[in-house]
Amino acid sequence: MPSKKALIRRPGPRLAEGLATHLERAPVDTRLAARQWEAYAAVLAGHGWETFEVEPADDCPDAVFVEDAVVVFRNVALIARSGADSRRGETPGVEEAVGRLGCSVNWVWEPGTLDGGDVLKIGDTMYVGRGGRTNAEGVRQLRAVFEPLGARVVAVPVTTVLHLKSAVTALPDGTVIGYEPLVDSAALFPRFLPVPEEAGAHVVLLGGSKLLMSASAPKSAELFADLGFDPVLVDIREFEKLEGCVTCLSVRLRELYA
Repeated sequence: MPSKKALIRRPGPRLAEGLATHLERAPVDTRLAARQWEAYAAVLAGHGWETFEVEPADDCPDAVFVEDAVVVFRNVALIARSGADSRRGETPGVEEAVGRLGCSVNWVWEPGTLDGGDVLKIGDTMYVGRGGRTNAEGVRQLRAVFEPLGARVVAVPVTTVLHLKSAVTALPDGTVIGYEPLVDSAALFPRFLPVPEEAGAHVVLLGGSKLLMSASAPKSAELFADLGFDPVLVDIREFEKLEGCVTCLSVRLRELYA
């Protein structure tokens, strides 16, 4: 049976200082963000996910975006090394958490850089965004760790958004979804479905036909419902001000084995 475990990390007191590289900076309400995070975590738990809180990293404003700190394939974890220097202090707590869950741990080493938000897994294929936070050496090291385990690694250019998963994610049937103005090359994906809103490009697969997605994308939710999926909407607008989305607020571990 697939595992349903998820790493999450509470937003810290410096959240409003988080990086914004492709968006104009907007004020962040940290109290509202904390409530939105609680609601997000409750949705995961309510759909059968066992959540594990990673140790806080309060000196790192972006630490709530826990997905960026690690990539996990089966029982092997690759601890990321962000292209943003200010985010490199986020990894020790994540390393400890995946170790406690029984993962074998590897690391991206200098001069490689890699953010977990640049990695989209669809079955055994790993699409890796080559852009501002992930460099060619980071892609090479990811290949070296995961290809011997049976992963197929495909590098994808990312030029208009922060991470690959800022532009595209995938539906349960493997169809890649994205907001076309932000996708560098939709032709790289075997099946691509354009969505009408930027936030509609981001879904978390909760299980079965259920899709966790942002309440900021009602038209995309309607599209998915019309295709037979069951959208579950959450308000994460405070995190979206910092280029966050539903995927980067957790690390879903679906292939762990005892």
